[in-house]
Amino acid sequence: MKKSTFYLLTDTHYVSPQIWVEGDPINNRERGDQIALKATPEILDAFFEKILQDDEADTVVFTGDNVNNGDRISHEEFRDRLTRLTDAGKHVYVLSATHDYCGAGDDENTFSACRYTATGTEPIPFLRKSELFDFYYDFGPKQAMRVHRESGSYIVRLCEGVRLVMIDDNGNGRSHCGLFADGMAWLKKELIDAKEAGEYVLLAVHHPVLPPWEVFRHMADYELYGGYRELYALMCEENVRVVFTGHTHVQNIRRYADDQGRFFYDVSTIAIANAAGKMRRVAVDADAASCDIQSVGIEQLAGETEGISSFDRLYPLNFPGIVEKMIPIGAADADGFLSLAGSILPVDKLAGHKRIIPPVCRKVQKIKLSSLAKFAGVWKTLSPAQRDTAKQTHLIDFIYTLLRHIYTGNAPYSPDTVENAVCTALAKKADRIVQRFRIEAIQKLIPPGSSLCEMAQDFLYNNRTGDDDAIWIELA
Repeated sequence: MKKSTFYLLTDTHYVSPQIWVEGDPINNRERGDQIALKATPEILDAFFEKILQDDEADTVVFTGDNVNNGDRISHEEFRDRLTRLTDAGKHVYVLSATHDYCGAGDDENTFSACRYTATGTEPIPFLRKSELFDFYYDFGPKQAMRVHRESGSYIVRLCEGVRLVMIDDNGNGRSHCGLFADGMAWLKKELIDAKEAGEYVLLAVHHPVLPPWEVFRHMADYELYGGYRELYALMCEENVRVVFTGHTHVQNIRRYADDQGRFFYDVSTIAIANAAGKMRRVAVDADAASCDIQSVGIEQLAGETEGISSFDRLYPLNFPGIVEKMIPIGAADADGFLSLAGSILPVDKLAGHKRIIPPVCRKVQKIKLSSLAKFAGVWKTLSPAQRDTAKQTHLIDFIYTLLRHIYTGNAPYSPDTVENAVCTALAKKADRIVQRFRIEAIQKLIPPGSSLCEMAQDFLYNNRTGDDDAIWIELA
């Protein structure tokens, strides 16, 4: 059989119900993030239900950050849940990443396993990096055709003619999350071996190989796969067309091409613990030399009977959804605003200026996009239809839409929209100000050869492949 269909999930960030009780510590931790920590068991179960209903899918792949803080209890529950898939006849292959362990003194990983009590946190047992390979041995390494024990990486055959290389996050847990020299030598040897055997190769690794946003480029290397430039060259040289990644929690597909026209795609997948979390459904066909990638989400949490969607239940829990609630509440209730803003803004400083919060929030609600267009100096260049749209569009609604698409990709503001025109003009104006006054704090954030205007485009629309949810890739 030269075909295989598998599901890929990443950044499950599973949190056991045993390690938290209701209270400010767990709620503030959740509010300051964009993943729904307390609901991770129900989220995971809902995705598993989808997978188990798909008889064509024979494999499930996890690319790391399986739990949130490396604690042993959450790991054990997560591993137990995997048996639902294997008992149903699915092959399950697991990677580990930085959230899955706590540092051992010689590692830059600073995560601490803890239980969230009603008033604070307390330490609990955890796993070290050296324990992860054996802990998840039955879910990947045991079925592997090749293993690189030092890094924990391994290779499985998805079907006749297609191999999957699971590259485990090695490195030092922070500034270099990737393979060291011996691991790269092993990977190169295995890619050559697969080519000589006439088999296609897919890669999976936790950290992205291509930056999901322009703002990442050359600025936050530690957020990317360690040694990604070397991996670019290797993938192009050995004709590896696809690498599946996670870590940034961003639904994103990017294409890289070298100066000889050789290319590959980095298919980054949003965290399933996000309110809009999705998994990738991948169908590979060795005869057709194709890889068809689609995305699948959930409609409701496992056990939900009230009819409310999973997105509507989860989105208000984290900072993008909280921002949407803060402004309307703050327009009438300064204390309500401050209670929501606890994990997002410096409320201690704001509390001394409570009286100005309602009028400021009311003012923010009233600002129209037309005001921003005039400030940016682009009003006279807009068409009559665009001006009408700008007059009717509240700036805050534009911001809310951008927040909803930061992690989900496929923002709707293409170059023909008035929102794009206004935001682009504003970014160009900001570029001129930064250059004229040499504002170093901002200049440091701009990758060499880029600009604030170019960086803004990533958040306005899909300027990458046209669709962050789906793509068909030729493997030959």
